[in-house]
Amino acid sequence: VQLQAYGGGLVQAGTSLRLSCVASGRTFSRYKYMMAWFRQAPGKEREFVAAISWSGGSTSYDDSVKGRFTISRDNAENTVYLQMNSLKPEDTAVYYCAAREVDYSRDYATEFGMQEWGQGTLVTVSS
Repeated sequence: VQLQAYGGGLVQAGTSLRLSCVASGRTFSRYKYMMAWFRQAPGKEREFVAAISWSGGSTSYDDSVKGRFTISRDNAENTVYLQMNSLKPEDTAVYYCAAREVDYSRDYATEFGMQEWGQGTLVTVSS
């Protein structure tokens, strides 16, 4: 599966942004992929943000975004979303979507557990 992330940009603190990740090559309707978002801030390692099961029934979040970010998916559109509200300057990073062919396991939502990665989209939050 190939992944393409969209939606990054420059926004002010306190505002919202929605990222999209479109999958191609292997459709979600036929293959069960769990999906996740990661981010990498300048000078830091890539870190987990959120994950969602193939059905959308299970989700998990890093504590730093819990209550502000929402991950969702539309399998008919082969798209995963990350709705980011109440953005903070510390949310500034390149955001990556990632996939693993499994229904869901939180244990796979790591940099080494995911199998496929998109190219990343830059989110910059100004204070």
